[in-house]
Amino acid sequence: MGRFGRSWQLTKMSFSVIRKDKEILLFPIISGVVSIIILASFFGVWFFFKGFDLANLQPDLALYILLVLFYFISYFVVIFFNVALVACAMKRMEGGDPNVSYGLHFAASRLKVIVQWALLAATVGLILRTIGQRAGVIGKIIVGLIGAAWSIVTYFVVPVIAFEGLGPFKAIKRSGSLLRQTWGEALLSNLGLGLIFVALALIGLVPLVLVALTQSVVLIIMMVVILAVYWLILAVLASAATTVLNAALYRYATKGAISSEFPEQAIRNPWSL
Repeated sequence: MGRFGRSWQLTKMSFSVIRKDKEILLFPIISGVVSIIILASFFGVWFFFKGFDLANLQPDLALYILLVLFYFISYFVVIFFNVALVACAMKRMEGGDPNVSYGLHFAASRLKVIVQWALLAATVGLILRTIGQRAGVIGKIIVGLIGAAWSIVTYFVVPVIAFEGLGPFKAIKRSGSLLRQTWGEALLSNLGLGLIFVALALIGLVPLVLVALTQSVVLIIMMVVILAVYWLILAVLASAATTVLNAALYRYATKGAISSEFPEQAIRNPWSL
């Protein structure tokens, strides 16, 4: 019950930070837009030199080089903006009043470790993807399990490289150590947060079903567009909330407190609130 209570406090803290600092939603938005631009750019470069004949596409050295570059740059962009968001979330939880500029400057100051972690994460991701494509059913399951284990053990890497400045391998070790301290809170908090957004996503289907009953093509198209925008907004909120939760869990693991905005009694006896 204690862990459940702390998990609920951590989840509330995530939404509280977003509510007070709505500008941090720009981080996942910018990250997503930049990632799309990068993907379009790489496709553009490839098709400019190789043409648009996808049916006869043959892997070669140029393709692999582009793929490696794409993986690295994509990971770098996501990690950079996650570090910026984590920095803003931590400052808010410590009673400060961060802004987008603060987050970007903080992430820029951690550029070296971000590049190092992006290189390692991109390499692991590319290796797992390559093996998964060539493996059979059992192999794909094994690769999936390895990928899941990798995601779990590296859960705290972003706040670790942000606030402790450790290199990638030491950051992984540190992340695993922190996770062992807070596995219950991390599991319950992430599960609860996920269920909230899944429920919100499913709720969005209700108006679409009702409109579909009218059999009006125009109304159905309009509702599909509205639903797409709604899901996009939910995706941004979910991304921000998950990253803020990561920062809150890190703060709890390292300081034994969720936030200066919550009394210590909330940690010792969460059901007294």
